Amino acid sequence: MPFIGVGLTLLLLTGGSFFVLGTYYQHNDFLHKLQQLIQEDPYAFYIRTKLYATLQLFNMNCLEQSVGAGSRMSEIMKYGFPGLDDVRVYSDFVLSYDRRNRVAHWVYEHLRAPCVKSNGSGVNRNEAVYQPDMSVPSNFRSVLTDYKNSGFDRGHLAAAGNHKCHQTHCNETFFLTNIAPQVGKGFNRDVWNNLEIYVRELTERYGSVYVCTGPLYKPKRQMPAVTEVENSSTTKGKWCVEYEVIGENTVAVPTHFFKVITVESKLPGGQPYMEAYIMPNAPISTNTNIRNFLADIREIEHIAGLQFFNGLRRSFFFGTNYTTTPEIYNNFQ
Repeated sequence: MPFIGVGLTLLLLTGGSFFVLGTYYQHNDFLHKLQQLIQEDPYAFYIRTKLYATLQLFNMNCLEQSVGAGSRMSEIMKYGFPGLDDVRVYSDFVLSYDRRNRVAHWVYEHLRAPCVKSNGSGVNRNEAVYQPDMSVPSNFRSVLTDYKNSGFDRGHLAAAGNHKCHQTHCNETFFLTNIAPQVGKGFNRDVWNNLEIYVRELTERYGSVYVCTGPLYKPKRQMPAVTEVENSSTTKGKWCVEYEVIGENTVAVPTHFFKVITVESKLPGGQPYMEAYIMPNAPISTNTNIRNFLADIREIEHIAGLQFFNGLRRSFFFGTNYTTTPEIYNNFQ
């Protein structure tokens, strides 16, 4: 009888060991496959906790350590995805591509002080070349000839000047998925550039800044014809959205561009500071203060169909309710 008891104990221990080893193997195999899936489809990163729910035997921290915390994408998308349409991950920024308009819906960056400075890393903007992203299906892809003689600049959404740590990071900002038609003089080369410089100054001052940039197609009221006024009870006219397209691939020319800037506090547990800007894609007087274009983030969400900081209260962000008061910035640390 003692031998039977010992044998049964050994059998249970052996069976239990194989069960634990098998579960551990499945756990690691799942994490490996999840990492591969995230690289192929970033939406998997967004719902990773739901996918992982089938393996609750292990601590959820394992998931973040394995597929989240070490991922540059998880750092960039810390505050959530504004939208999930055709998300594309590059080495130092993430974007959502609009196949219909051949420009991005949004581009997200996480800027750090060392990478916005000319720090002797050998990064040379002149070595970067504008090029189409060949991973985009050809019937949805913009090409260089679309911009040729169009009268518009090839305007960066994720600015090349934000990515000075590695040449690859800078090079990837020249993919046409990160480019949109912008008015040159008075906008891309002037006031919009001033806004980009301002973002880098914030990064150098505070060390960690998140910025989301994208196009807008704002509606405007169309003035009615005289005959319409005579036959109508209103003279206000109809709302419409009008924008130009360029090239054989009909690349959309946005009417406006936006930036949503999130500055992280240096204080332990300090609230982030948020600002939003909307600028018309048109010549603007070069001495115009960029703070004239401060906007309510809800207007950007309404026009673009995006949702920022999903799951976070707006009160979490210092300055959110003070979109036109520059003085609030002076109180942020």
